[in-house]
Amino acid sequence: MNKLSAIFIAAIAATTISQVGAQTLASESVRKQGYLVDGSGAFVTAGDGACWHNGAWSSARPAEPCDPVPKPVVVAQAPTVAPKVAPAPVLAPVVAAPVPTKISLSAGTLFAFDKANLKPEGKTTLDDLVQKLDGATYEAILVTGHTDRIGSPKYNQKLSTQRAQTVKEYLMTKKVQSSRIDAQGKGESDPVTKSNECKGAKSAKVIACLQADRRVDIELQGAMKRADKQ
Repeated sequence: MNKLSAIFIAAIAATTISQVGAQTLASESVRKQGYLVDGSGAFVTAGDGACWHNGAWSSARPAEPCDPVPKPVVVAQAPTVAPKVAPAPVLAPVVAAPVPTKISLSAGTLFAFDKANLKPEGKTTLDDLVQKLDGATYEAILVTGHTDRIGSPKYNQKLSTQRAQTVKEYLMTKKVQSSRIDAQGKGESDPVTKSNECKGAKSAKVIACLQADRRVDIELQGAMKRADKQ
């Protein structure tokens, strides 16, 4: 290589380095737009290390280390080879909820006061019971009616029996076998309230106090389980 060629190559290299340096300075200047810098071009920071913004600052042009610069989201490419399909997990057998052995239903929900005809609300309550019994096996269902102490024992015995029979007949309409249902009335003989409670003659207060005594108990007798459904 002659001397003239070497000088020419050196001049081109110097020009290229000068252009790169100018581009770097220009890029650094653009990066710092919106921030206060000192004479050396360094960011001016507050006592807590935070950078100072000027009127040209925009959240769309953050600069590190003053403000975090959003990192580009790299979307992973789909694998060219289909992943292996994992075997289906072995599921534990579903254990059905236990069937209640005895349910006490308020007569106020099933019947109007001193009546033995089911109210719409009472039918809905019995429908829910039938749904709980679906798939269960049992030997028998015992329906027992109870009344409060208001009225004569003879009248209360009759009313409690009528109410138990009404519940039995409704369950039969829902495909519960009649041979498995026994209905009986116990009148006022098995109260829930204590003897020292609800004292006084018949009144709205006493009637409300004796509400717990007016009920229909439904008891499922024998071993019970839910039959497996295919």
